[in-house]
Amino acid sequence: MKTYNTIKELQKELEVQKQKGKTIGFVPTMGALHAGHISLVHQARAACDIVVVSIFVNPIQFNNPEDLDKYPRTFESDATLLEEATCDYIFYPTVDEMYPEKVNQKYDFGLLETVMEGAFREGHFNGVGVVVNKLFEIVNADQAFFGKKDFQQLAIIRRLVEIEKLPVKVMAGETMRECDGLAMSSRNVRLTEEDRKFAPEIFSTLNWVNENMGNQSPTELMEEAMKKLSVHFKPEYFQIVDGLTLQKINKWEDTNYPIACVAANLGRVRLIDNLELNR
Repeated sequence: MKTYNTIKELQKELEVQKQKGKTIGFVPTMGALHAGHISLVHQARAACDIVVVSIFVNPIQFNNPEDLDKYPRTFESDATLLEEATCDYIFYPTVDEMYPEKVNQKYDFGLLETVMEGAFREGHFNGVGVVVNKLFEIVNADQAFFGKKDFQQLAIIRRLVEIEKLPVKVMAGETMRECDGLAMSSRNVRLTEEDRKFAPEIFSTLNWVNENMGNQSPTELMEEAMKKLSVHFKPEYFQIVDGLTLQKINKWEDTNYPIACVAANLGRVRLIDNLELNR
């Protein structure tokens, strides 16, 4: 496994592999890796000849400077995990390497970016779009792998590929969970011992919604879910949406692909999760 810090060096190496006819799988990350990230590396390993993982804490997708400052940075342990997962190349650039000039690119993702995360994190998805587009151009991968935990982000990236007419195929990996149901996230390490006890209530609430689909309307379930979470959390939203448009539904007949999405603050940590609902 090799680590590259510059775009030029990485592209030179990958061009050699491309000339050999090798396919490239790419896993973009912000580091602080966990089993969810590693599952994507394994997915890429199974599908492609070469696996590239980027580690870059992207400053332009953070609307809260404090959140950026506190984001965990654990390169040494990340590199160990990636070597064990048989990653071939790590791309570990500086901010100056990625953004030598001021970023002015503005994307229009339509209604996909106006709801849920987009409504609470101004500019977030534009920052995601800018960095992912740049990373796609740098790596020139055949397939790129993203987790379903960030479901709205996955939809945004698929739209980005359409807008930019990129040749990469976007692949989705299932959400990995702790044994008590908490979705794996780099932010989980910031939970206090007391808050960690309550954190699984997000997943249990999602499952409660899934189990009660036949008894209540989407609106009723959304309201009840917010009440349940409000006991220990400060929920920002709990929405049942169409899995393709991400628009909130009012009755089950509005979609063939319902998904429940949630964001809630537990102490000083903001957690997100989702669940594809069974019709």
